[in-house]
Amino acid sequence: MMRCVISHTPNAETRVSESENVSVIARFLEEVINQGRLEQADELVAVDFVELDPLPGQRQGREGLKEVIGMLRAAFPDIHWAVEETVASGDKVVTRFTWTGTHRGTFLGVPASGRSVSVKGVVIDRLAAGKMADSRILMDNFSMMQQLAVIPGA
Repeated sequence: MMRCVISHTPNAETRVSESENVSVIARFLEEVINQGRLEQADELVAVDFVELDPLPGQRQGREGLKEVIGMLRAAFPDIHWAVEETVASGDKVVTRFTWTGTHRGTFLGVPASGRSVSVKGVVIDRLAAGKMADSRILMDNFSMMQQLAVIPGA
């Protein structure tokens, strides 16, 4: 079954350019994820933010997103997201990324291993009125779990 999504055109008061949307995402990745300044999410993420593919137990909303990022940063304190490619169209920004980090704390029930990981992925963010409104992230979790030695490697 094919799913069709029709979005409305925002009114002139709330319309934000594609380049401004890309800047919001770039700030989020650098300031919130890479630098760990979770309070910056208050400026960049809508309070009723929706994670379309949440992690197990992830709460919805801006606070739920901040909790997940806090959990990631606790598990991988040196986490760094590098943007490989960005495409913007209308209210959506698609970012292809690679994040790296060293597993120093529990992550999704997996105790710290001291192993380094490099994880590729793509995230599709929708913005409204200059803030992240919803997000869908697809990461190579299988490879990450192999790198953490949770499942056997190839």
